[in-house]
Amino acid sequence: MMVLKTLLLLLFLNVISFVVIANPPTCPAGLDKDCGDSSQWNGEFFPEIPNIKYEGPSSKNPLAYKWYNAEEEILGKKMKGWLRFSVAFWHTFRGTGSDPFGASTKYWPWEDGTNSVAMAKRRMRANFEFINKLGVDRWCFHDRDIAPDGKTLEESNANLDEVVALAKELQGTKIRPLWGTAQLFMHPRYMHGAATSSELGVYTYAAAQVKKAIEVTHYLGGENFVFWGGREGYQTLLNTDMGRELDHMASFFKAAVAYKKKIGFNGTLLIEPKPQEPTKHQYDWDAATAANFLRKYGLIGEFKLNIECNHATLSGHSCHHELETARLGGLLGNIDANTGDPQIGWDTDQFLTDIGEATLVMLSVVKNGGLAPGGFNFDAKLRRESTDVEDLFIAHITGMDTLARGLRNVAKLIEDGSLAELVRKRYQSFDTELGAQIEAGKADFEMLEKKALEWGEPKVASGKQELAEMIFQSAL
Repeated sequence: MMVLKTLLLLLFLNVISFVVIANPPTCPAGLDKDCGDSSQWNGEFFPEIPNIKYEGPSSKNPLAYKWYNAEEEILGKKMKGWLRFSVAFWHTFRGTGSDPFGASTKYWPWEDGTNSVAMAKRRMRANFEFINKLGVDRWCFHDRDIAPDGKTLEESNANLDEVVALAKELQGTKIRPLWGTAQLFMHPRYMHGAATSSELGVYTYAAAQVKKAIEVTHYLGGENFVFWGGREGYQTLLNTDMGRELDHMASFFKAAVAYKKKIGFNGTLLIEPKPQEPTKHQYDWDAATAANFLRKYGLIGEFKLNIECNHATLSGHSCHHELETARLGGLLGNIDANTGDPQIGWDTDQFLTDIGEATLVMLSVVKNGGLAPGGFNFDAKLRRESTDVEDLFIAHITGMDTLARGLRNVAKLIEDGSLAELVRKRYQSFDTELGAQIEAGKADFEMLEKKALEWGEPKVASGKQELAEMIFQSAL
């Protein structure tokens, strides 16, 4: 039965390829060069989708913004300045709907069943049509998502250069990458990790790949560069020298810092924490672990963190907790806006649609003064069962509206002031002379013992948690 299904799938892909070849696309205006690699339907991959506009909360149009009004000013800054939205190339244009238990379910109009450079160019044209219709001006990519891996490093680099040249042309002056990154986890060479691999050859190959990815990100005007160590960890400590691997990873990061400065790339370097999956334990488990690593190796001023909400919950924290941990350490650089399913124990990368969660996220962002040069990347994918091109737009519109609504709710909370006042009153006993001495590190135990004997048993006030939750909910 499995063999029959495979043969039928191959037959289907061959038919699709024949249709594409037998019906070549018409060259779009201004894109006569490499027309065969461009797009179908006179250059439009999304012919039935209009440019997405703001229509307000009363709109019933699924292809319109209800809460995200890019030019509207909130808390002294335009919404687009607070939110800085970005489209993730890998989920949006390489997502197939496959999961550990099932094959692909999506057959997009830009796909022809190959992973050639010509196919990569088609995806890139679809990417920029999507971005323009959505009305955002940033995107994120992995090197091996936008261009196929070659048989040699030289061939891989050449493939990447060819696709990136097209991306540069299509970006124009308005669009740029929020960040780029190197994919150091899918290829079998990275089975033991990249910067933490036990094989010297793999370490050097990974360094060369990151070098090229930084160069490409710089060339495209990228604002940040991300390191996600999906294989930087271990499956068992019985065969792992953890100390040596951590030292190697630190050396790798230091070399990245040096090269970034050498070529004049001013983008922020970001580390993306995740506890496990695919490895049993990854060295950047959560924000606190990553921050400790940076401090230990003298890298605290060179990196910030890219916090992903789904990763936060996998590490046993809320997204709000991870954002606050990063923010208070001066390390909040970017947010991968997604969520997981509490009934599924793995990284499902769903679009964030919970208004309460979005409001908590925006509380941290506003307290941080914004995210620039970082922003919100939709590291999220359609559900396996969602297979229409329209679904790509609806998912992003919903994610953008959710965070925009969260921002509006934060503005309400700040204007009302009740929540801030509740917190102030809770700690008001420290707004005294002794409290100031404690917070300045000038109160020793002898002084504190004297006060304890003088005051006797302390009175403990209510935390007013239910009132805090009521105030918060009233803003939603």
